[in-house]
Amino acid sequence: MTPSDIDTLVVQAPDIETPVLKALAHRTGASSIEAIPGLSHQGFRLAPASKREGIAELAREAKLDWAIVPAAQRRTRIRLVVMDMDSTLITIECIDEIAAIAGIKPQIAAITERAMRGELDFRQSLVERVALLRGLDASALQQVYDKRLRLSPGAERMIAGFRAVGAQTLLASGGFDFFTDRLRARLGLDATVSNTLEILDGKLTGRVSGDIVDASVKAEWTRHMASELRGDEGLVVAIGDGANDLPMLREADVSIAYRAKPLVRAEATYAIDHCGLDAALNLFL
Repeated sequence: MTPSDIDTLVVQAPDIETPVLKALAHRTGASSIEAIPGLSHQGFRLAPASKREGIAELAREAKLDWAIVPAAQRRTRIRLVVMDMDSTLITIECIDEIAAIAGIKPQIAAITERAMRGELDFRQSLVERVALLRGLDASALQQVYDKRLRLSPGAERMIAGFRAVGAQTLLASGGFDFFTDRLRARLGLDATVSNTLEILDGKLTGRVSGDIVDASVKAEWTRHMASELRGDEGLVVAIGDGANDLPMLREADVSIAYRAKPLVRAEATYAIDHCGLDAALNLFL
């Protein structure tokens, strides 16, 4: 086995007990356990990971995020990182929090949840939810941004880490440009695509202005930027949590399900369920 053939098991969690590491090393045949420095959580690399049987079960029992990382999967090869916004880059669903100000959060949140699970067509669900906001004062958007919107743990560290190797960033959201525009300026993102809430005389009209950004549009933007940036050896990374992200994730070389719905977790290359977004940096060597 040459160094280029060696896979590494990466495990991450808020806390990892030594007996669990030893059990993982035994199951994988790893001869080396290396702590990953500078994390807000704990992380270790176990190499070589020549055996896989029982890893998923042990990691699930110990509540660990885990990944088999090929030797060629280097962070320096990343050219583009695409992120969903709601419940991925940020902790909230913006439309649900706008609805909370309007006093109708339960009605809208129920539709959001079904769309995220893939039970409803996203485009139609967005039209229905936005219609319920008709007449709401547009100042509610600023209230959500100022008082309710929070970045997901590790978001800024993740973006800085990918930017340090020259990767560009795309925030592709079925949410609203009121929020993506502000996050772009705040975080120094390279590009955003999202929906525009129509506002007339300071009130939401209950309509989306222009074409709706749905799953196909998010995938199209990912494909377009990837074609420009990937080159011969580059990697495209995509991170999301709901059914609306699946086409976008399929355009990536490495897809990451972040605290995601089961159908997304099942299809993605990796899943992060217990750590913050900065854990994504360690899925590359």
